[in-house]
Amino acid sequence: MNDIRIENATLTYLGDAQPIFSDLNVQFEAGTWTALLGPSGCGKSTLLRYIAGLLTEKVTFTAKTVVPSLTQLSNNVAYMAQQDLLMPWLTVVDNVCLATRLNGQRVEANTKAKAMALLEQVGLDSKANVLPNELSGGQKQRVALARTLMQDKSIVLMDEPFSALDAVTRHKLQNLAARLLCDKTVLLITHDPQEALRLGEQILVMNGKPAQLNKIAPPQSAIPRDIDGEFAAIQQSILEHLGGRS
Repeated sequence: MNDIRIENATLTYLGDAQPIFSDLNVQFEAGTWTALLGPSGCGKSTLLRYIAGLLTEKVTFTAKTVVPSLTQLSNNVAYMAQQDLLMPWLTVVDNVCLATRLNGQRVEANTKAKAMALLEQVGLDSKANVLPNELSGGQKQRVALARTLMQDKSIVLMDEPFSALDAVTRHKLQNLAARLLCDKTVLLITHDPQEALRLGEQILVMNGKPAQLNKIAPPQSAIPRDIDGEFAAIQQSILEHLGGRS
């Protein structure tokens, strides 16, 4: 998969006179993590849903150029939301295999073996046959991560996937996601500058009315990054951009 490029994009919510953003140009580099920050309502999640082909009639989204095409994008996308969205009546391993079922395919022995291997990677193979209500919040998000990986898509869209977790669990899952998704094109929406700096190889801040994109140069160290002096200085710059100062 090549870079994802969207040119001259305009987003308007139903009933609004003014667009949320217009003439927006953005490029997501193949095989890298892009962290996208911005205040609520600036269009971040809608941009992600557009790439995933999940927009509803409540919004109007137009773009002069989209490369690859929306069809190519949607066929190569896995989506991980803030909520784990596990099916409560399915076991953990069956939740990981859910995409196979939704595609109308039988869950064969090799499919279940792949799911078990992924659960082992996220440290939950011992919980394969329990129901989600027996798991902690962090464990449920690890299952959701395994389910995302099970789809084996080249593009992974993540919309605040760890924001509801405690700080220690969130840190661990950031590390795990960075390791397991190292060869994917990852678009991460987050409200947390620290998370963006830990994981983003490209950092974009969306703000203003209409919203514009500002690119923030990340630290040069490999992800997931540890906090140091350079990290803290860039975090302050992000906070200033989010507050409307540039």
